[in-house]
Amino acid sequence: MKDLLKYLKNYRVRAILAPLFKLLEASFELLVPLVMAAIIDKGIGGGDKAYIFKMGALMIALGVVGLVCSVTAQYFSARTAMGFGRELRADLFGHITSLSYTEIDKLGASTLITRMTNDVNQLQTGVNMFLRLFLRSPFIVFGACIMAFTVDVKAALIFVIALPVLVIIVFGIMFKSIPLYKKVQGRLDTVLLKSRESLSGARVIRAFNREEAEESGFAEAASELAHQQLFVGRISAFLNPLTYVVINLSIAALVWFGGKQVDLGILKQGGVYALVNYMSQILVELVKLANLIIIEMKTIASANRVAEVFAVKSSMEFAPDEMTNRLDEFRSDNQPFISFKNAGLTYKGSVAPSLRGINLEVKRGETVGIIGGTGSGKTTLVNLIPRFYDCTEGSVEIAGRPVADYGMDELRGSIGIVPQKAVLFSGTIADNLRLADSSASDEELSSALMTAQAADFVSEKPGGINYFIEQKGRNLSGGQRQRLTIARALIGHPQVLILDDSSSALDYATDARLRSAIREASEELTVFIVSQRTASIMHADKILVLDDGEQVGLGTHEELLESCEVYREIHLSQDTGNERREAFA
Repeated sequence: MKDLLKYLKNYRVRAILAPLFKLLEASFELLVPLVMAAIIDKGIGGGDKAYIFKMGALMIALGVVGLVCSVTAQYFSARTAMGFGRELRADLFGHITSLSYTEIDKLGASTLITRMTNDVNQLQTGVNMFLRLFLRSPFIVFGACIMAFTVDVKAALIFVIALPVLVIIVFGIMFKSIPLYKKVQGRLDTVLLKSRESLSGARVIRAFNREEAEESGFAEAASELAHQQLFVGRISAFLNPLTYVVINLSIAALVWFGGKQVDLGILKQGGVYALVNYMSQILVELVKLANLIIIEMKTIASANRVAEVFAVKSSMEFAPDEMTNRLDEFRSDNQPFISFKNAGLTYKGSVAPSLRGINLEVKRGETVGIIGGTGSGKTTLVNLIPRFYDCTEGSVEIAGRPVADYGMDELRGSIGIVPQKAVLFSGTIADNLRLADSSASDEELSSALMTAQAADFVSEKPGGINYFIEQKGRNLSGGQRQRLTIARALIGHPQVLILDDSSSALDYATDARLRSAIREASEELTVFIVSQRTASIMHADKILVLDDGEQVGLGTHEELLESCEVYREIHLSQDTGNERREAFA
């Protein structure tokens, strides 16, 4: 928790003023019972109406000033909490985006979303309530005890007995509940994960008629969350009744003892009223304090969860970016542009390697096809080029240097990546394309759309490149989404273009025109095409065949048909109409 307090440094003045104004309000509130006691004893008891009106006016003044102080304190505390949440959320998001794929895979998307939304919101609420009540409530509790001694010392001893009992109740329940609230947040992660999986995989679930199974799994996770929340809630629920019992017993004792003191002439009736009023104030503030403690317990649990994310450091360090781009300067006919040297990768926590023994040399301007069955390691291989993962054995070199020697912007700024799943954001087509280069002109956008074979359908959309795309491109077909993501990659003027099974939704004719247009767009563009269709890669300069993470073939289409059984089986299984497909290429 203390590591997160640095986000309050820009709001120090407000964070100090908020509780000070609350203390000022509390001071006026503590004076009210004494004023009322004076009205009862002197005004009503003495029949002095002028005194009653004068003291009544004083009470109204105390109320107005207290209200102004309260509103001012709440304004400062709210501004502080919102600023704290904004800066914390921004830093947390920046930290998450700085993590490598290895750390993100380990943490999981669902828990990261929960911690950046629900947990940060809980922290905002905790800061707000802390500034408003944490000093005010104890101040009134102890202040009421002190003021009670000014009224009558013997009667005030009841306060001395009641207060420790209340403190034991409040803090005992607090220490019991704190670890349980952390478990509740963990259960919430599980519910979010179930929801996310069910929503993202809704079509697959329906296709296999698994609705009832998913509903059952979600119901079980939600039931566990509800059970945990009820368990903690039952413990926390003891706070109010126990405090009410103690306070009401104390009030009864005050009335009984105060009545005796009045009969003896030691204490006046107004004094009894003041003592009961102070005890009532203690009751109200302890209830507030109890609720505040519950909120702060949740806040501490959320703070620890957020701190756990900040404690995770990226396993991938990048070199400083240089002023000149070494990839652009590289010119050599003898030396390969990209080299895989016995490269392999074992995912963290995995027993078996996902990729091993890959040896591949690619010259500038070459097109490389990568093919293999599902789970053979195709995506894993191309993820090593932009260094989304580090090799656990061997190395990957670009322009004669290991990828670890490049700065992040220098390396990834020269590589255009079109992932397996076409990802588009809500906004116009132009906004999505300029994600790769915010300064790209309309002419550059048009050129990239033509190369990606997307110009025709974009021109037919209302507004053209200003057509609004819904989240994840829901108002576009699969092929349209893929072509726009390819155009977006081309906008960045990459030197290496990675197409990770990014034409699977395209027909063979469009796929062939796309590959031809990319070749014509730049002779120096090095292209990696990951595909499960031999028709998409058969005209590549070289084709790498993977099987269960191992390199089982390397050569041209004709060479592999002769020498690689895996490639030949893939090609023959797709052989229907191959002559017609080759004609398009």
